[in-house]
Amino acid sequence: MTQECQDAAQRLSVAIVEDDALLRQEIEIHLRAHGMVVHATNSAAGLDDLTAREAIDFFLIDLNLPGESGLSLCKRLRESIPQAGIVICTGRTALIDRIAGYKQGGADFYLTKPVSPDELVLVIESLGRRMKKSATEDNWSLSLRDRTLQGPLPKQKLQITNREKTLLVALMQAKDNTLNSGVLCDLFGNEGSDHAISKHALEELVARLRKKFKTVQAEGSEHAIKSVWGVGYQLCIRVNFVH
Repeated sequence: MTQECQDAAQRLSVAIVEDDALLRQEIEIHLRAHGMVVHATNSAAGLDDLTAREAIDFFLIDLNLPGESGLSLCKRLRESIPQAGIVICTGRTALIDRIAGYKQGGADFYLTKPVSPDELVLVIESLGRRMKKSATEDNWSLSLRDRTLQGPLPKQKLQITNREKTLLVALMQAKDNTLNSGVLCDLFGNEGSDHAISKHALEELVARLRKKFKTVQAEGSEHAIKSVWGVGYQLCIRVNFVH
């Protein structure tokens, strides 16, 4: 694998949703060997828990899943994270299934099992290049490693806390970039304590992050995060992940 391809792969975080434990493990090992950040789960519910806390760029999804179907999951992901890469990897070979995968699920690729591991890597690299080119100049970039936010202008750089990063990742990957306050409070239950933070603590967290944005935004700019009455909070700027 060339250094150029490896660098491209390392910028992608991949989520595998596959209920076959052995196949899921084999794919995970192969993608990790190519320098990718890989997360694996066996259901849509497991993926929901994952995306609430982790930044995911690329989804590899089986259609035959327990609970919510893979097709329904693909459709939901395409609506909530339109910039993500989605690949269906399934044993269903019928043309009607392929058409549904592309038209209803919004998949970028539809691969039938057994899939060559090397083909998966090539698909991810191809989507990675496409995703990089699609980023606009008006977007902000969130560095997960350094916990920094970089705006469209060079001087628009912010250092954020781990909790602020968690908040942004959750909002970035939610449908309409909006989440219920209770759901957001529950996100912090695993950060060194057994309990979620209070709504008052969440309000203070959002207020501090808003102030950080205001220090680098033009005067009169809309809040980067706004309150949604009776619901919670919405992220109002476009943010890309940088790993």
